[in-house]
Amino acid sequence: MKILVKSALAVGLAMAASAAMAADEVKLQLKWVTQAQFAGYYVAKDKGFYSDEDLDVTILPGGPDIAPTQVVAGGGADVMIDWMPSALAAREKGLPLVNIAQPYKHSGMMLTCWKDAGIEKPADLVNRTLGVWFYGNEYPFLSWMAHLGIKTDGKGPDSVEVLKQGFNVDPLLQRQADCISTMTYNEYWQVIDAGVSPEELITFKYEDQGVATLEDGLYVLEDKLADPAFEDKMVRFVRASMKGWKYAEENPDEAADIVLENDATGAQTEKHQKRMMGEVAKLTAGSNGALDPADYERTVKTLLAGGSDPVITKEPEGAWTHAITDKALN
Repeated sequence: MKILVKSALAVGLAMAASAAMAADEVKLQLKWVTQAQFAGYYVAKDKGFYSDEDLDVTILPGGPDIAPTQVVAGGGADVMIDWMPSALAAREKGLPLVNIAQPYKHSGMMLTCWKDAGIEKPADLVNRTLGVWFYGNEYPFLSWMAHLGIKTDGKGPDSVEVLKQGFNVDPLLQRQADCISTMTYNEYWQVIDAGVSPEELITFKYEDQGVATLEDGLYVLEDKLADPAFEDKMVRFVRASMKGWKYAEENPDEAADIVLENDATGAQTEKHQKRMMGEVAKLTAGSNGALDPADYERTVKTLLAGGSDPVITKEPEGAWTHAITDKALN
């Protein structure tokens, strides 16, 4: 009897191990560090939505020294999160990225300025010093300035002085810039937490200015989609990820706690992450994960209106697909 029990136990363990090994591995490269901006993916992993789809997902945090496009191009990740301007720019330069899902419906990008600098409307930005993020994040700003007819070389009366902004709010707080780039869910609140009142600031949301471009989409390499096994893996990944995002929208405080549990640096705070999750939920609301062609066209139109130095020089072809979301969501 003991032999039979041991044999049964051994078989059971072997089957369990085999099942665990059968899970398909997926590596997701984030655009930035672990924070509520990516809560849906951490929630999907924590609540077992990925494992329910037989997926073993590894979430790779980003940072100032990590370029998601390079990670994917080098085979270090299967799928990455990026803003569409930088993804389309990379595609035009030869890296065939394809948007397979778009969890973010709205843009959180804006310019935050000192009100006492005399800035009341976009036209008042002329002859000011503006903090701008680079490493692919400058494209929406450059397109907006071109749209306004404002030069960004700092030369002449119809231009602005561009300050290459680090990923902090110091240039504004130290009065090195009249305005800086901020996200509705992150840097703006860092300014407020530094002791600045909302009444002292004026913000220009790209969404309100009609030049918003798509943010935080999911991208893979085009040739990978020709592999039925990879396509099936992405279908399951997107389905579980969107389940995670909708759970995060409905349970923002719990989602923020899950993010904090996954922050290996210990740099994030509960107050900031819960506030961030509340703002992020406004940006993912209204998206089921499928890219809205109208949003894509608006993004492309904005990027093509880049004056003498446009982000992209021609209409992209094959830059997005509904093949994954059609199977994942229906």
